[in-house]
Amino acid sequence: MRLLPADLPALDSAVGRELFGKALVEGTMQGYFRLAQQFHTQSDPAFCGLGSLVCALNALQIDPRRKWKGVWRWFSEELLDCCKSLDEIRQLGLTLDEVACLAACSAASVSVHRPPLADISTFREHLRAATTIEQGPVLIVNYSRKSVGQSGDGHFSPIAALHVPTDRVLVLDTARFKYPPHWIPVELLYSAMTKEDPATGQARGWLLLRR
Repeated sequence: MRLLPADLPALDSAVGRELFGKALVEGTMQGYFRLAQQFHTQSDPAFCGLGSLVCALNALQIDPRRKWKGVWRWFSEELLDCCKSLDEIRQLGLTLDEVACLAACSAASVSVHRPPLADISTFREHLRAATTIEQGPVLIVNYSRKSVGQSGDGHFSPIAALHVPTDRVLVLDTARFKYPPHWIPVELLYSAMTKEDPATGQARGWLLLRR
């Protein structure tokens, strides 16, 4: 695993646990438990978009309408191939719109939000919805790792909690072989979503998914 930057405390660190406990008391961890129950490590370095969707779709209890294995209907990465083949995703990854396409054809209600049209106030509003409402939406961010001091660049992960006093969110990093879940300042994360995705020439951004 890689070391996290000092200002991005891991969930299991002393600071991370303290933030967890305070957010739990403050009621801004409503999204955590559903996601934690379905937390999934992406099976390929390029599958962060797929891994995030697996977490979100299963957390929202959406029926995939086809069998995974045996009698079980369950979302897994290999079922998410309706918009782009798995081989292409291994080579090229996914854009924000492609992840939205996969969510929509998996029967989720999904909205796409990009800076600067979607400003930080909108992001904060969506964060509150995803972290304070028990059966609220799931928020998936697409951001530049370089902009938050991590190695690599474009990445997807779901947001599980918000700590209002320190203005930080808990990122459930689907690349758990690389970085553990950690807390990121909201403004830093928003800034990292303003960075251009070379595949589209547009800013990155976030998705809001509902059942």
